[in-house]
Amino acid sequence: MDLSVIAFLGLLVVVALLRIVELQISRRHQKEMIARGAAKVNEPRFRWMVLLHTAVLIGAALEVVLLRRPFIPILAAVMFAIFLAANVVRWWVIQTLGNHWNVQVMDSTSLGVISSGPFRYVRHPNYAAVFAEMLSLPLIHTAWITAVVGSLAHIAVLSMRLSTEERVLLANPEYQATMARKPRFIPGVF
Repeated sequence: MDLSVIAFLGLLVVVALLRIVELQISRRHQKEMIARGAAKVNEPRFRWMVLLHTAVLIGAALEVVLLRRPFIPILAAVMFAIFLAANVVRWWVIQTLGNHWNVQVMDSTSLGVISSGPFRYVRHPNYAAVFAEMLSLPLIHTAWITAVVGSLAHIAVLSMRLSTEERVLLANPEYQATMARKPRFIPGVF
């Protein structure tokens, strides 16, 4: 097995481990928010998001190994830079939200509306960052089928999740006054 394949598989393992850590942080934050009066929103499609993230990691590994995808240094460099930038934004979101951050939809607006950090510019910076991450990660080692199929599936799953999340958030007058006029994902777009 080529060194590039080993390194790529190692990166996928690191991402998987980070997702597990994020789930633990999320569970802790959910308990804290519920204790302070927030409510967890029933979201039966959450499992699809978990499945999608898992499928992208496994799909990228299988595609690179079984289909012997080539390592293209310039593509890898650009995609790795996008991947890193997306993770910087994701961790900026996590830092900004503090105890409000979690991976499931929570009605936590009664605990205050966060409008600092990346939320000064858009309503959902985390989703934009996760989309960029899930698109760029497979392309680091030219797993283009996983990148395309994963991105299309992510759009479908995200659109369902956003309808639930925005219904909850925009029902709060403070959130609506603070965030409703901001674009969803990219500053200056829509």
